[in-house]
Amino acid sequence: MKKHFIYLIFILFPIINQAGSEKLTPSGEEKSDIYTVLHLSELGLSNEVFQLALTGHNKLEACGQLRNPAFLTIVDFSQSSKNKRMYIVDLQNQTLLFNTYVAHGRNTGEEFAKYFSNESGTHKSSLGFYVTENPAMGATVGLSLIIKGVEKGFNDKALARAIIMHGADYATENFIRKNGRLGRSYGCPSVPPELIKPVSETIKGGSCLFIYSPDSVYLRKSALLN
Repeated sequence: MKKHFIYLIFILFPIINQAGSEKLTPSGEEKSDIYTVLHLSELGLSNEVFQLALTGHNKLEACGQLRNPAFLTIVDFSQSSKNKRMYIVDLQNQTLLFNTYVAHGRNTGEEFAKYFSNESGTHKSSLGFYVTENPAMGATVGLSLIIKGVEKGFNDKALARAIIMHGADYATENFIRKNGRLGRSYGCPSVPPELIKPVSETIKGGSCLFIYSPDSVYLRKSALLN
């Protein structure tokens, strides 16, 4: 009898071990609760913007466009460029991985982002949802992350415009101290140089990026929000 009992334990152990390590994708309700769990309001992100980001993320995930749905990156251009207005959330583990500075395009505004475009040569940022691709090495900006705009008329020309996420010295706290605001890009969401590698390694390969501003035309016409 003892021998049979020990044999039964060896049979069941792999099943028990596997069940204990299984990670389930959070439900829509659980994702919504993350806003409260992570105290994102205290970090300047409104629940309205977070819920909009979740809406688009969930639609992209449902139609199979996200190969890496565990991560959600939100760039909130309604905030001053002096704020840490980029948030990278691990939805699966309910953790905030990064909260940092991010620059907007030079013709999008000075301290605040006001003007947006999907056209080449405008040096403006583009609103909406993107899907991350793989990191790349550029001759001018060095390591960067390719981002693909998926909203027609708002950001679907991002690849043609060479809109990427990259590191920049003007996207740092030191630049703010000297100039009163962040510097500006040619339309790229630029981040502090020391963060481009860990950020790109975290969110690469098909995760969701949402660039937000309370632009009435975008909010009314976005297919992912309506």
